[in-house]
Amino acid sequence: MAITTHDTETEIQDRAILVSLVTDKIKRTGVDPELSLQELVQLAETAGVVVLDVLRQNKETPDSKWFIGKGKVEELRMAADGLGANTAIFDQELSGAQVRNLEEALDLKIIDRTQLILDIFAGRAKTREGIIQVELAQLSYLLPRLSGHGKNLSRLGGGIGTRGPGESKLETDRRHIRDRISELKRQLDEVVKTRELHRERRRKSGAVQVALVGYTNAGKSTLLKQLTDADVYIENQLFATLDPTSRVLQLPAGKEVVLTDTVGFIQNLPHDLVASFRATLEEVNEANLVLHVVDASSPMREEQMEVVQSILQDLGAAGKPQIVLFNKSDICRPEQLQMLPSGPGFLKISAFNPDDLTRITEMIADELAGDTLTFRIPGDRGDLSSLLYRVGEVLEQNVEDNDVLYQVRLNKEDYGKWSYKLAEYVEQE
Repeated sequence: MAITTHDTETEIQDRAILVSLVTDKIKRTGVDPELSLQELVQLAETAGVVVLDVLRQNKETPDSKWFIGKGKVEELRMAADGLGANTAIFDQELSGAQVRNLEEALDLKIIDRTQLILDIFAGRAKTREGIIQVELAQLSYLLPRLSGHGKNLSRLGGGIGTRGPGESKLETDRRHIRDRISELKRQLDEVVKTRELHRERRRKSGAVQVALVGYTNAGKSTLLKQLTDADVYIENQLFATLDPTSRVLQLPAGKEVVLTDTVGFIQNLPHDLVASFRATLEEVNEANLVLHVVDASSPMREEQMEVVQSILQDLGAAGKPQIVLFNKSDICRPEQLQMLPSGPGFLKISAFNPDDLTRITEMIADELAGDTLTFRIPGDRGDLSSLLYRVGEVLEQNVEDNDVLYQVRLNKEDYGKWSYKLAEYVEQE
């Protein structure tokens, strides 16, 4: 990624040293600092940054002035001079005062993890909803830190941390930013209402919804494309997909469900981003079934699964029926495959294996299936016959006099939705 300065035509590329501070508080929370640091490398590379070196420090508490210790600041300055770095990226969130102090001491652009993730999201947002959500998160992050970014912006005027929908607002005063935040929230409320109308339509139509969730880059979009022939952007990078995509998936017995891909999760996902994207993430709450896609080849597989479960818990979707799909089994070592759980609710798959795709649809059908009921439908009630095919799995159909007897496997939730139409036609054993 190239950055053009205000005063010259030369292009400056971000060449960064990454900095991680491990405090006693981080150790107590159980967050894996090495996993977080590895992700920071991937995030930086996704943003087009050349990563030159990594500095680590263990400290009881962050330094209120420098975040890291004063000696480590000097070590960082010497490393930057020696390697030709122009940027320092911190794995934790910095205050505006810390950014300002570090800039003055190091003469580097200072970026923290939150700013880096927001920048990546800014580059990924394509829909109106996505653009509003990212700008809202950027401005919510920026507002309390305005005093810490003046030199940063005037010196480089672009690049990571300054790109995207919010860029034109970065030099306005707090009042204008607050006004803009209020306007964005109003626009987002309108989008949320529209999304809720779509959800209500799906509920009324009896559509069964299945949500794909998982750590970023686990292969959710690839799986959506392979299962439904969806035209979605796929790339081996973090947050390749930002805007949720829904497509119809046909199950083996002919029943159709709506399969929705959601934004990927990551450890320490910025609070402002979670808040702004809550309406999108809450698509998971509408799902009848959750497909948790896991990168089985990742050495941090278990930690990534815990992060996903934690975010589902925060969204109130932890109790949803769930199938865990251990994806990328084709690139796993034999010992990795042996360590994976197996049995009901678990599948080892490759998104590119047609047989595995069939197994997925069969497991979805089994998970969604419920009790088997027999319905006696009058021959002239074609509307009820089509409803049975839409919301259940018709196992058998026989004509008897002027009626049609349907043997249907129907889950309790679906039957509950449509019992007001169907209950009087159930044949009692």
